[in-house]
Amino acid sequence: MAYEYNGTSVGADEEGYLSDITVWNPELAALIAQDEDIEMTSDHWEVVNFLREYYEEYQIAPAIRVLTKAVKKTLGPDKGNSKYLYELFPYGPAKQACKIAGLPKPTGCV
Repeated sequence: MAYEYNGTSVGADEEGYLSDITVWNPELAALIAQDEDIEMTSDHWEVVNFLREYYEEYQIAPAIRVLTKAVKKTLGPDKGNSKYLYELFPYGPAKQACKIAGLPKPTGCV
């Protein structure tokens, strides 16, 4: 699989996760989100940017429980809960948000 972006092909695995996370940028994220049927809002971007910062610090993409706790600690209880995150990313907040953030599939996700 690949995403066509700015006249080039950006490699991805069969599930749509980028093969090379260093090629990620917000425009590519919007393309991936569109492919996932998600219209990005500031709330979506907040979670995506949070995930990228988390990955930069810990070098791991968090599974849903870890993501929820980390978001709650950083962004507060209104945003750090499964209901809110599933409203933004209905096909699985950890999996779908990590894909849009250009990160690897979270460990523990099937």
